[in-house]
Amino acid sequence: MTGGLLRMKRRNWLVVGLIAVGALLVGCAQAAPERGESPVEVQAIPGSSVSRIILTREAEGRIGLQTAAVQQNSSMPLAALVYDRQGDTWVYTVAGPLTYVRQHVTVARVTGDTVVLRTGPPPGTTVVTVGAAELLGSEYGVAGE
Repeated sequence: MTGGLLRMKRRNWLVVGLIAVGALLVGCAQAAPERGESPVEVQAIPGSSVSRIILTREAEGRIGLQTAAVQQNSSMPLAALVYDRQGDTWVYTVAGPLTYVRQHVTVARVTGDTVVLRTGPPPGTTVVTVGAAELLGSEYGVAGE
């Protein structure tokens, strides 16, 4: 597959993910006014280009968030990868309860549904495998209404 075609496919997946985020956050936003609480809080991390994403328990449940640990051989589920607007690869790591931070990764190879990282979080780090696109949309400010 050529580099241009691969970048286009990545952008298409990013667009699909961002649309899904908007749809899911609309549902969260509709429930939030009763409690006076936003379903997601985005906090800037000083000195970093990424933000900390904090979800309510309800928002985490609505997006069906799931996680897995990076294995000893630096492998993890392919589903954990997300792509930014430039086509760079990232994962969301679990930074605490209901708290997620995006971390840049470099892919060494993909085999089936598994990716082996050249650079990224160390083995044992928990990464988001379902719901990462929704976190990315929240971080980029995709409106839910």
